[in-house]
Amino acid sequence: MLRRIRLTLAVFFYVAVTALFLDFTGTVHAWLGWTAKLQFLPALLAANAGVVIGLIVLTLLFGRIYCSVVCPLGVMQDIVSWISGKRKKKKYRFSYSPERKWLRYGLLGLFALCMTAGFGAFAALIAPYSSYGRIASNLFAPICRWGNNLLACFAERAGSYAFYETEVWLKGLSAFMVAAATFIVLAVLAWRNGRTYCNTICPVGTVLGFLSRFSLFRISIDGERCNRCGLCSRTCKAACIDGREHRVDYSRCVACMDCIETCRRGAIGFRVRTRSARGPAAGNPVRKTADRPADAARRGFLTTTALVATATLKAQEKKVDGGLAVIADKKIPDRATPIVPPGARSLRNMAAHCTACQLCVSVCPNGVLRPSAKLETLMQPVASYERGYCRPECTKCSEVCPAGAIVKITAAEKSAVQIGHAVWIRENCIPLTDGVSCGNCARHCPAGAILMVPSDPDRADSPRIPVVNTERCIGCGACENLCPARPFSAIYVEGHECHRII
Repeated sequence: MLRRIRLTLAVFFYVAVTALFLDFTGTVHAWLGWTAKLQFLPALLAANAGVVIGLIVLTLLFGRIYCSVVCPLGVMQDIVSWISGKRKKKKYRFSYSPERKWLRYGLLGLFALCMTAGFGAFAALIAPYSSYGRIASNLFAPICRWGNNLLACFAERAGSYAFYETEVWLKGLSAFMVAAATFIVLAVLAWRNGRTYCNTICPVGTVLGFLSRFSLFRISIDGERCNRCGLCSRTCKAACIDGREHRVDYSRCVACMDCIETCRRGAIGFRVRTRSARGPAAGNPVRKTADRPADAARRGFLTTTALVATATLKAQEKKVDGGLAVIADKKIPDRATPIVPPGARSLRNMAAHCTACQLCVSVCPNGVLRPSAKLETLMQPVASYERGYCRPECTKCSEVCPAGAIVKITAAEKSAVQIGHAVWIRENCIPLTDGVSCGNCARHCPAGAILMVPSDPDRADSPRIPVVNTERCIGCGACENLCPARPFSAIYVEGHECHRII
């Protein structure tokens, strides 16, 4: 019964979080957006005390239930491991292995150091929710959209418009490569050894694993009923049960309940911790008192790192002109300062809070956000206006960010946030290069920050060129996106390190 309840909840959370990254209609987040905010690291970075305390209490009560139910990366590994286990000759393929403390706590320390120093690129590589977000956004979402487009094609031929085609494009080569490599590595590890990643690399698993040593309810082995057959050890995907010695490493146990169902003698149960079960083994008193100073030191180390981590806290693109001349794609300008979405407040705030899960990139309906390719901000979202511009009425990215990197704002507030300013490039402007009138940038500027004036003040009939009022410009990119100059726009947006209200 416990295993069925766990599986039901795990499937719900996995499907819900995955749907957030696959949804291109903008409807799923209204119902299931809270599942992203329940993830441990985003909640910690967002200083969401209610969620963090709730997850800590849950762990102190039931152990690492979070890892086997709420975490989508953990559930994905369980799915891969389950598929591998369907092979009959590999039904009991696991075995007990000792904890690799130096690797677990070494990576946790390095992770905390990177987050404190504001170098989130490494931290994003091993953060569980962010890793799964990149996999879902870069690998699963394109497959989902291609399937949708195929259904839209068949539906259109049948005279139905229940589906509509969506554009599928590579948002970032570096992010795609990282996502593909992460998926391959995790799939291989899960296929061969189950929860290896969760119990050796994952920083969230290490923190919750430490807390689960003191959980009230835990897996325990009844020594009188157990015949030391070893089935529990060979079924445990966390490799944390030593069935012959009646020992369970609670720091690695993810409370999947598989061992309870496997035991044929009813010797294993999920019970209230007893005095004799305190320590690393259930039903077996702690024999080594020399380990207690190390546990105390580890507890102090984790408490310190947790405190430090808390403190650091389309326009539709046309491919042809009139159906005749091919329109060349725009190229990305060389911006001295990257552009981050309204609500991010500053580049520093983005770097300190963003886990590079790319949920904001997935939901951006205008094709503006994409993963950064720069090492210092690798895979974090930046804005670019080759495929669309940041429409003033759209606040999708601020609504879905679970980590506080993009705070929620209204459309009215967004219209007053200056994330950058437009810069005019005289050498690219069509009225001067081709001798034709344009004014596209001024006509489409939602802030009224661009005015067309004569290029020669002494000649009223001279070609009119844009003049940018940088005090009114909000950096939305409408001028850059809709400028007809190719391959580089005659006007582009330069980002601001710190956003300001105008």
